[in-house]
Amino acid sequence: MPKDTNGVHFFNPAADNSDEETTAASPSSDVARPNPLDSAREYGMKTVDSELFDSGPFKKNFAFGNADHSTASPFEISTTPIEVNESRAHKTIEISNRDKPAPTTGEKPAKKKVEVAKDQKNRRMTVAHVNMGIANKGSTAVVGDDFWSPQNSEKKALKHRARLESQNDGCLSPSSLKSVLDEIQTEPRCKSPQHIDLHTFRDAVDVNYQRMAITGEELSGVPLEDLKTASGHLIEALHLRSKYMERIGNQFPSTTRNFLSGHYPANLPKHRVKNTETTVQTSFNPPDPPKDHWGKNDPLPKYEKIYHLRRNRGVTEICNDDGSIDQQFKNVNVTKEEFLNDTEKLTAMIVDGPLKSFCFRRLSYLENKFQLHVLLNELRELHEQKGVSHRDFYNIRKVDTHIHAASSMNQKHLLRFIKKKIKTEADTVVLNNNGTKVTMKEVFKKMGIDAYDLSVDMLDVHADRNTFHRFDKFNTKYNPVGESTLREIFIKTDNYVGGKYFADLLKEVLSDLEDSKYQHAEPRLSIYGRSKNEWDNLAKWALTHDVWSPNARWLVQIPRLYDVYRAKNMVKNFDDMLDNLFTPLFEVTNDPSSHPELHLFLQQISGIDSVDDESKHEFVNFDRSTPCPPEYTDLENPPYNYYLFYMYRNICALNAFRRARGLNTFALRPHCGEAGHVSHLLTGYLTSESIAHGILLRKVPVLQYLYYLTQIGIAMSPLSNNSLFISYQRNPLPEYLQKGLNVSLSTDDPLQFHYTKEALMEEFSIAAQVWKLSSCDMCELARNSVMQSGFEDKVKIHWLGPNYKEEGVLGNDIHRTNVPDIRVSFRHEALVDELYNLFRVQNTLKQ
Repeated sequence: MPKDTNGVHFFNPAADNSDEETTAASPSSDVARPNPLDSAREYGMKTVDSELFDSGPFKKNFAFGNADHSTASPFEISTTPIEVNESRAHKTIEISNRDKPAPTTGEKPAKKKVEVAKDQKNRRMTVAHVNMGIANKGSTAVVGDDFWSPQNSEKKALKHRARLESQNDGCLSPSSLKSVLDEIQTEPRCKSPQHIDLHTFRDAVDVNYQRMAITGEELSGVPLEDLKTASGHLIEALHLRSKYMERIGNQFPSTTRNFLSGHYPANLPKHRVKNTETTVQTSFNPPDPPKDHWGKNDPLPKYEKIYHLRRNRGVTEICNDDGSIDQQFKNVNVTKEEFLNDTEKLTAMIVDGPLKSFCFRRLSYLENKFQLHVLLNELRELHEQKGVSHRDFYNIRKVDTHIHAASSMNQKHLLRFIKKKIKTEADTVVLNNNGTKVTMKEVFKKMGIDAYDLSVDMLDVHADRNTFHRFDKFNTKYNPVGESTLREIFIKTDNYVGGKYFADLLKEVLSDLEDSKYQHAEPRLSIYGRSKNEWDNLAKWALTHDVWSPNARWLVQIPRLYDVYRAKNMVKNFDDMLDNLFTPLFEVTNDPSSHPELHLFLQQISGIDSVDDESKHEFVNFDRSTPCPPEYTDLENPPYNYYLFYMYRNICALNAFRRARGLNTFALRPHCGEAGHVSHLLTGYLTSESIAHGILLRKVPVLQYLYYLTQIGIAMSPLSNNSLFISYQRNPLPEYLQKGLNVSLSTDDPLQFHYTKEALMEEFSIAAQVWKLSSCDMCELARNSVMQSGFEDKVKIHWLGPNYKEEGVLGNDIHRTNVPDIRVSFRHEALVDELYNLFRVQNTLKQ
């Protein structure tokens, strides 16, 4: 494209797209030819070298024709591709021959070379094309004369030389140069001589990098009939996920929703430009929290209407005074029959051979596409990161999205804490053993241990090789020195001392988080479902000991231990457990004055988790013959999907109730896919906003592809998996990241798996070393963790930017996340291309 720089008009040989040779009458021989150097000076051409030739694809303004002669520091070699250098060499020959005498025999010196160039073109076959970021969706241009290749460089140089020599007898006169510039300016820069349609989406016109696009009619690599069938199944599965997320009120990506609603692809944005004005106006840090962070001084809300609550077939119903379910809460209910039908549909999909092959091919394509993207754009991404002041991996926000509060400290921290309490509170009564009060000193004297004897090895809380595939042995690691008594004293919220020591320990962990400033966590606290008082006791513990931090939001985990409680006659049926778990939440939502402390505590709860050993055999299958919770009196534990379905039903009703009251809602974020059957992942796909672990997805390509299309969050803990289920080098996290799944790094249990004070940074550092993650990869994982977390929107806008909910590059602020716009744009464009590939076939069939 021509450009005007300080009054200088130049052209780039790579910008010529014409296939026709321009012939102009040679000036009369008796007319004095002007000096070519004078002509160059007239056009402001001070040097032949720098501005005319240094227009390379690695220059920041190349796509718009702006030249830049500098190389990318700190690299000493030029970052300009070889093809462009070849084009420069040809141009140099062109100018060096400007004084060549005109041919006297009437021959046309350019003819033979033009034929050579045309022959080069005829032999060329385009297989893959790289778009330098100048064509929008629907354009037929990205390849051809504007694509760098040795043939193109030679062809364009020969063509320009022939044209100039035929016009001017080898001289660059002002008139000839002006005519060539005018001609190039009027030519479409992106015109392809083959007129090949390139199917790709452009996220933002001002984000430029080397893009990959596919040519041809069929883009999937499978027969058309298989593509039609596969797209139909996958779109049906996307509709199912959208339906379930709408009922529970959890996150669903807007891009996928727009495709499902029919708004896309017809209305895909084509000329988006980033707006950074609002970003500048938003501070980088959230405002300081108020001193009364629990809101104890605020009056409890009072509602005009108090509903009647009723348990029915495993779920709490919100009824009017006449016993009818209120209209606004009717649509959130999911029946058992509907869930089982949807589960059967997905089960049929994940075992369908052609669909498995299709999804495996698409995932392999995404993985290889990312590798090619890194090959072409790694230096660009690094350069973009270096251009951001102050921000780096250490001072971007990162959230530990999966960590258990009972093991959130490392083993040395716990050891120091226990030693300190032995010395300072030896005479404090910590147990009531059958009416006998036992002091701290007596507890350790009975064990034959004093403070000096204790060591990390004696504590024996760290997982070792003996815990691999032995979840039972792993659970015993929660008992310091192998004594459940010490666990009861130090890492329980409900004990004789009212959870005082556990609160002090957690406050030290939270203090370390605050000192790091940029590290955050979502610790899990346990509610077991043995009695309805558990919620009130937990809330009282948190408020009494002020276990709060601006760097933490809490999740509640529910262990799947019905069989244990049933064997001890703590509950009579499964509905008793659900009643103990959810009825207090409905009651406090209905009337906050019924549980005032719980009302304040729930404002700091972001989600609900389901935990236990997934590898345990399930003796009961969830089908139409499985009894409802009130009738489930079996001594065997219900299956995983039974637990999750009834948790989902209750949370749907609870979230609808809390939304109507203007209160915060909860996300279902269970442990899923760590071990056991792949049906766990299928249930998680339908019911959960995000999951923890998900390592079994590597075996189920259909579900893995669906998790990608719906961008379900996956909090992965490679060090935890390494000790329990899968060795570190076999962990699928790097594959998931390359394919574009929404993955984040988490610690799970620092007490068992980590050694340092900053467990999350330890997790990142090991992953970066083993898998050779780049700074961009690590920042992307950190950004994903914040997106998956349950921190409030008013906090995330400061950490990620005010537009963070926008998908694609418009939602990214590199000055906060340190993730290059190139990477975010690539991810969004890849997702749009995959969805477009599916919906294009369906739209064609409808027409």
